[in-house]
Parts: sequence; structure tokens; C-alpha cells
Amino acid sequence: MKRCIACGAPLWDTPLLTLDHMPAAAQHIPAADQVKEDQGLTLNLCQCTGCGLVQFDCQPVSYYRDVIRAGGYSTTMVELRRYQYRHLIESYHLEGKKFLEVGCGQGEFLKVLTEFPVEAHGVEHDARLVELARAQGLSVEQGFTETEETVFAGGPYDVFLSFNFLEHQPRPGVMLQSIYRNLSAEGIGLVTVPSFEYIMEHNGYYELIRDHIAYYTFDTLASLLERNGFMVLECEMVNRDTLSFVVKKRPLTDVSNLKAGFEGLKQEMETYLKYLSAWKKTAAIWGASHQGFTLAATTKLGQKARYIIDSAPFKQGRFAPASHLPIVSPEHFHEEPVDAIVITAPGYTDEIAGIIEEKFGGKVEVMAMRSNHLERLKGPKS
Repeated sequence: MKRCIACGAPLWDTPLLTLDHMPAAAQHIPAADQVKEDQGLTLNLCQCTGCGLVQFDCQPVSYYRDVIRAGGYSTTMVELRRYQYRHLIESYHLEGKKFLEVGCGQGEFLKVLTEFPVEAHGVEHDARLVELARAQGLSVEQGFTETEETVFAGGPYDVFLSFNFLEHQPRPGVMLQSIYRNLSAEGIGLVTVPSFEYIMEHNGYYELIRDHIAYYTFDTLASLLERNGFMVLECEMVNRDTLSFVVKKRPLTDVSNLKAGFEGLKQEMETYLKYLSAWKKTAAIWGASHQGFTLAATTKLGQKARYIIDSAPFKQGRFAPASHLPIVSPEHFHEEPVDAIVITAPGYTDEIAGIIEEKFGGKVEVMAMRSNHLERLKGPKS
């Protein structure tokens, strides 16, 4: 089963389109002595069942790591890059920041970036192109996003640039993960790819070529970027046929409140258990739920409690994960009574408290988890 290069989901069994006698590549054009050996290919244009990305189901061209720009010096493209650089730098206050163009060729667009008040750097796979870029005085290193752990010299970088390079990649997620790891915490990015919407709108089958193994839309490019750690800040169509996205590293979720909650509840539980020990009182838990299992395993409640009560027959006779407390039926209380019960089933607290009152009488002290606190519902009657 063939799978999506972007998300790994299966491709639909039936291709969207089959093209016969297609060029094997757009570069490395055959010379006179190679023409007889050149043959066309049959290419299947397929779609992912998961993310919807349209793509060819073949191997990439051999030079997919290299950036070859026939139109890199055109006035139209240079002016577009100036516009994009100016907008990016002014909108996100990037003056003085370190920029890295991933796949910079011989520095056609990197040279334009040097006109702005930023640090301009590039990385390119083709050693010949690296030398050409350096000959122009540009800061370019040889390299490629071979793995997610690839590290680029001089990092971390504040901004990355990727111009019509992602559509060539058979592992676009690996490229984006590598870039992500080479960015500072507030890293920004500018990504462009050819627009599949444009191709469809103009019935432009002749825009299809094996070099472009993937055909992105606004939706599928946004999905790819977001799956690989980026938030989309802006997206637009530029130069009639190109998608342009400004993205930012998505920060890790701040869970300091969970840590504080854990520490607070742990201390609260220890205080309560010291009280039980001081008065030589026994305890049990009601609720063989994930909440009960976690509380028993991560606080001293699991060491103090005798057992866990649960009304579900299929849980009874088993043991809580990690704490290994026995799970018993409510009737077990009469065989092994305890002085206090801690309810750890938040959705059923009031119902369980009523059952305890009815079946076990008023001498049982009832505690319950309310939000992230241990709350006394009922003290023992004298």
C-alpha cells in the first residue's frame, strides 16, 4: 500500500490521473549523445486519504536536494522577494535577526536579502552552487535536511526561508522538523510553493512534472506545517501561481499549572493522611477510574488505603495499576470496614456520597476530589 509523503496515511487506490510518456525530469536535459536513451515515464497523480495532499506515487528525481533556479535573476522574482522581505522584517520586527535560506542555490535570493538590516545565511546541498554563492561574498554552507536531527552551523536561527523547494521533497515532514530544531524559540518562517489551486483553475496539466512530487493547496500546506510544529500567521497567493505562508514555531504548552497542582495536591494529601495516622484511622478509595488510579499511584494515598471500591463488576477482583490496590465491590466494606473514604470519581461524587450514607451509615468520614483540591464532604458522627 502506497502512503502519503506528508502524513503517512494510505493513498487512494485509484489515481486521480495517469499521464503517459511524461518527461523523466525537468533538469539534466539530455544532450545529443543521450537522446536515444531518454524515455518517457508513466506517472500516477494520487491523493492522500488522510490529509488530502495530491502527489505523484513515484520516487523523486535524483537531484531533489539541489536548488536549480533558471529564473532566479528575473526582475519579477527579485522584486517579489524584496516585497516579501520588507513585509516580513517590518511586520515582525526582525531587524538584526539571523535568517537562513534552506535550499539557497547559488544565492540568487540570498543576495537580495543582504540589502536589508539582517544577517543573511544560506544552506545548499550542491557543492558547486555553494562555491558560486561564496564567490559572491555570501554566507553559505553545504548541507541538507537529511534527518530531523540535522544541525546547521551558526544556529539557532531566528528566521527561515524556503522558496519553491518543499514541493520537491519526498519527506517534507523531515525537512520541516529539521528546520524547526534549528530555529530559536520564537522562530519565524516564510515558505512558498507552486499552487495546485492555480493548476486546477487553469486546467494546466502541463504544469505537472516529476520534479514536483507534491502539489499543495492552502489547506494541505497549512496542515503539513501545523503537523510539524508551526502556526500559520499569514497565507496568500503571490505572482498569480504561488502559495506564500508566514509561519511561527508553535511554543510548547505551558503546564506549570499542572505541576503546581500536583505538588499542591500531593502536600494536601500528605497532610490529610498524617491526620488519619495520628487518629489511627483506616481509609479506602471509591472509584476505580483513571483519576483514582493516578492519585493512588502518585500520592501516599495508595500506601494508606486498604482497597478501592467500585460498582462495576468487571473491575472487581482486579488490582489498580501501579499502586496494586485491590478493587472490590461496595459490599466488601462490611467485611473490612474503614473509617474514611476518599471519592475519586468526580462525575459521580454526590451520588457516591449518598450511597455511602445509605449503606455504610454516618460514622464514615467522606472526602472527595473537587477540581484540584481534597474536600471534606462529611465528617464522622459521634
